[in-house]
Amino acid sequence: MGNRRDKILVVDDEHRYIRLIQVNLEASGYEVLSATDGATAVALAAQERPDLILLDVMLPPKDGLTVCREIRTFSDVPIVMLTALGRTEDVVKGLDAGADDYIVKPFSAQELLARMRARLRRTVAQEDEAQTQCRFGDLHLDLSARRLYLRGDEIHLTNTEYRLLVELVTHAGRVLVVEHLLDRIWGADQEDAHLLWQAIHRLRQKIEGDPAEPQIIRTRPGIGYIFLPEACPGAAVVPRDEEIT
Repeated sequence: MGNRRDKILVVDDEHRYIRLIQVNLEASGYEVLSATDGATAVALAAQERPDLILLDVMLPPKDGLTVCREIRTFSDVPIVMLTALGRTEDVVKGLDAGADDYIVKPFSAQELLARMRARLRRTVAQEDEAQTQCRFGDLHLDLSARRLYLRGDEIHLTNTEYRLLVELVTHAGRVLVVEHLLDRIWGADQEDAHLLWQAIHRLRQKIEGDPAEPQIIRTRPGIGYIFLPEACPGAAVVPRDEEIT
């Protein structure tokens, strides 16, 4: 059963989908808000501060990708895309826009509820296990404000990039295997390692001195990735033994 404090915003231009989802969510103990257009969705996300958003991609006149990007300018609320577009490139577009998960229509109520519960648990777990401030030389990750700074300048991260960096930072010095990162960031049913590679690539573009020769987020071929705080700009070089998680 869902916790009644969990407020879910459902965004879809088809009333029948909203009604179907609303009935199942309310039966599971969630509070449900709804919107049938992008502008209303953005306004509700700002005013009501939902715990999770279920967002259809095909919205008139502003599509769900645009809505997702707008919400990401002021909120890190978990966003689950709902769409009939299931190609890999469509999934990548949704995740790049700031979505946390992607469910292809048609889907069962059981799958939707399970994915929501997993996403809500993952968000709480990541916040609970992280320290408030993480400083590595000139790199400063403020977990209370969900902000990243490099030499005092804020570095914009998408929600996926932020959660990936938190996962790497909270396990600094450990090699995190691909399967672990896919599970933690996208969910247990996600097996597309290309999504992880793309997110790592974007992170490197933003924090590495030379993204072509990354030193902070290193690849361990055939295993996964490791965050090396001693490689951050301005950090003291401290040798460490690597562990694998």
